Parts: sequence; C-alpha cells; structure tokens
Amino acid sequence: MSTYVYGIARSSHPGLPEKLGGVGEPAQPVRVLTRGDLVALVSDAPDSLRPKRRDLLAHQNVLAEAGAGGSVLPMRFGGVSPDDDTVLSVLGEREAHYLERLDALDNKVEYNVKASHDEESVLHQVLADDPDLRALSEANRAAGGGSYDQKLALGERVVAAVQQREARDAVLVQQALEATAADVKPGPESGGWLANISFLVDRDRSDAFVNAVDELKQANPHLVLTVNGPLPPYSFVESEG
Repeated sequence: MSTYVYGIARSSHPGLPEKLGGVGEPAQPVRVLTRGDLVALVSDAPDSLRPKRRDLLAHQNVLAEAGAGGSVLPMRFGGVSPDDDTVLSVLGEREAHYLERLDALDNKVEYNVKASHDEESVLHQVLADDPDLRALSEANRAAGGGSYDQKLALGERVVAAVQQREARDAVLVQQALEATAADVKPGPESGGWLANISFLVDRDRSDAFVNAVDELKQANPHLVLTVNGPLPPYSFVESEG
C-alpha cells in the first residue's frame, strides 16, 4: 500500500490530529510516522487519487487541524510515497533541512496575490499618460476610425503601452505588499495575470497585510487584485536561505 503524505512537523508538536479522516472514500485514517525529531502526517493512499473537491478539502483539513497546534510543513496535494519506510528514510536524510524550514515558517501563513488590469481603466490611463498616443487616438476617432494602417499603428502602440504598464504594476504590487511580509516568492507565470506572487506573513501581521492590499486597491483602481489566504505556506517549504 502506497503512503499519502500531508505534511511534516516536529516530533514535539503538541497538536497532531488523532482519528482524523484524510483522502479517499472511505476516508483513510491519518496516522503519524516518527523519525528522530520529525514526524510525518500520512495515511494509506487511495488506489486512484484525483484532485476531486472532497479530497482537496480533506487534504486541507488535515493541515489546518495540525497547523492550529504548531508549525507544519505542508505537502502539496497528491504527494504519494511508495511506503512508510520510504517516508521515514526521507525524514532521516533531510532532517536538518526540514527542521530549518520549520523554524523559518513557525507561526507564518501564506497569502497568494494575483493582479490583472481592468481593461477599460488601464486604457484610459495609458492614453492620459501619453499625449502623443492620446492625440493619435483622437485623430483616428475624428477621421471615423482612421484607415487600416492607422488603426494598426494605434493598436500596436496601445498594446506596447499596456505591456509597459503591466511590467511597472507588477513591481508596484510586490513593493506595496512586501513590507508586511517575511518573505516573497513569485508564482508561475500564467495568462491573464500581470503578477502572481506569494507572500509569507506572520500570523500576527495578517491584518496589516490585508490592510495593505486594501490600500493598494484604493490607490490604484485600475488594478484587479485576487487574494487567497491565509494558506499553509506551500510556496516556502523548499525555500533556501
């Protein structure tokens, strides 16, 4: 039977869950594997594991229950090891690394912030910021839209101006929020977002972080900000330094 891994904690963790159901249907009982100063929260892995809502929530619930009592290194959904012995071997081999990360992430949570532009607002803004571009747009409009070449030239300049604005605003988002965070990690680039950034935040500063997001929104109404958190600090488990 393969072993499903939820997270790693210190063996001295005071709040490890007991008789808690994990992934699978029926829910597999969560158990604790101990090696030296570390423990792993595990269960038997279902034969066919898929990212269904029920299993995603079960994974999150195990981490939430354990995280309420102390620092836990969260594993991402779907982490399966061949067996318990393999998990124990990894705990022994990487003990120093995991203990260092537990110290670094103690009492901290993750907030993920994704930013995009309100298209109409940012278009007005780039035209307002560039007199030449605004004049070209007004000339085309006065000419009934302009010729094909004129429309193409205007469109290319607008796209370039918006892309420059996206790059500046990506920096703006990080700079505006990193002062309230202990660490920052850019997420993978994806279409539709000008910024995808994870922030490691002390639990005691969560309100300050959320307030900083609100202030950023108010000062920049052309930005659309999506905030997900507080989360277990997934993005910072393997961070070095």
